[in-house]
Amino acid sequence: MCGEAMKILIADDHELFRDGLRHVLAQLGEPLTLVEACDFEQAVAAIHDNCDIDLVLLDLGMPGADWTDGLRRVRESLPDRPVIILSAIDDRRHVLQAVNLGAAGFIPKSSPSRVMLSALRLVLSGGVYLPPALIEPQGGILPDGFNPEQAIAFLTPRQREVLALLGQGKSNKEIARSLELAEGTVKLHVTAILKALGVNNRTRAVVAASHLGLRESES
Repeated sequence: MCGEAMKILIADDHELFRDGLRHVLAQLGEPLTLVEACDFEQAVAAIHDNCDIDLVLLDLGMPGADWTDGLRRVRESLPDRPVIILSAIDDRRHVLQAVNLGAAGFIPKSSPSRVMLSALRLVLSGGVYLPPALIEPQGGILPDGFNPEQAIAFLTPRQREVLALLGQGKSNKEIARSLELAEGTVKLHVTAILKALGVNNRTRAVVAASHLGLRESES
């Protein structure tokens, strides 16, 4: 992260919600610099003006663009930083679309502040947060013809352990600590897992773990 304070972009067209979110973010307990936008055009402009943004909190229902185009533009403008969707629209179809477009998390606006805080900390640590009720095995996010048995057959026992922890949304550092591995070794396992599953990001791997029944292995 650049500088001492974490810089977060809040992009939401409702000032009242932005005010409430500022209070929630203050509970993270670390120095913050907040940048705000009320539509997709302002969000992209804010990213261009602030190259050191660490996290984007993005509403889907803002003016200025269709939300899929807006999310795609934000991701293209800030490809190496996580984007979390905060939305009143929380049906499974929108969650899956957001994941396919590269969102690192999806938090329904109806979530209690403690859930929001836990989700934010998880994503900031390198993990993934998706609403548990919305990622039950469903089509639309994994490759056509995805075969759980075939996919699991390509994984070593250690990679299955890593995938189970990925399925819990854990970061590489947390996985390394849990399995007593070097973080670099975990990264290699994650790369191999993504290839075996035919997915291209950690968020899809979380959903794949759900399809494979590995999320339940959390102790």
